[in-house]
Amino acid sequence: MNVLVTGGAGFIGSHLIERLLEFPDRVICLDDFNDYYPPGLKRENLSALLSHPGFRLIEGDIRDQALMEKTFSDLRPEAVIHLAARAGVRPSIQAPLLYEDVNVRGTAILLDLARRFACGRFVFASSSSVYGDGAKVPFAESDPTNRPVSPYAATKKAGELLCYTYHHLFGLNITALRFFTAYGPRQRPDMAIHRFVRQISAEEPLTMFGDGSSRRDYTYIDDIVAGTLAAYQRCQGFHIYNLGESQTIDLKSLIELISGAMRKKPRVEMMPDQPGDVPITYADISLARQELDYHPRTGIEEGVSRFVRWYLDREARRS
Repeated sequence: MNVLVTGGAGFIGSHLIERLLEFPDRVICLDDFNDYYPPGLKRENLSALLSHPGFRLIEGDIRDQALMEKTFSDLRPEAVIHLAARAGVRPSIQAPLLYEDVNVRGTAILLDLARRFACGRFVFASSSSVYGDGAKVPFAESDPTNRPVSPYAATKKAGELLCYTYHHLFGLNITALRFFTAYGPRQRPDMAIHRFVRQISAEEPLTMFGDGSSRRDYTYIDDIVAGTLAAYQRCQGFHIYNLGESQTIDLKSLIELISGAMRKKPRVEMMPDQPGDVPITYADISLARQELDYHPRTGIEEGVSRFVRWYLDREARRS
């Protein structure tokens, strides 16, 4: 099967493509290598894949209608796993129109091409941010999601609505996945775990937003990839699933866990809460367990230990 993975040079995309290439699938990776974080890191993510006979890289933007039309016309993907997006809650507050253009218009372009070229499966990467700051935990797929608290969250909710519309009108098989704070090797450098490890390693002050009581459901990359593969393989009809660890840890405890793994005591610099942040994310994964056979296996202690080893090994090789 020809599988188009948008945003395939990123953190989740590169890990997912590695797994897809273990099967007979032929993978088309589309990425624009934008400067949200250093493009060289994304190229590094793909370096081991470039020589694989089942892998093809296309550099370009999902908003480039002509390029996307040519990609679908020439390569005829039978499935799309749509990970490409402008990411990050806080940056979306500064550039809401860019986020709307990439995340909503770009998704609409892909959905329409999937319809026109009779693509059999479409997997959309949504986000736990769609739940907003509702008081009910854990978050279930049936909970209201009509009060997003950042432009990023609003664009992800809009993407889900577009997906449902294309399923309803044209019968596209679509699964939307609400990811809960993915982490692990190759994680984006702006994300908390990566940033904390980098700051502690460099003996810089560790910036903590808020009083440390906020809680997150951190999900290790191997579990995210396993859930995404299951959604891709079972994509039929229209479904939305949470992909989380279904455990939470508060920010202070996370910092203690990381510093313990690094055997260094950080200098914590407390900063005000940031607009768009929510006090807790916590996934109810019972639906994904039942319908995707999704069973996360890597707890936060083991996951942080693996990330720290990866980071320190990578820094040692670069020095």
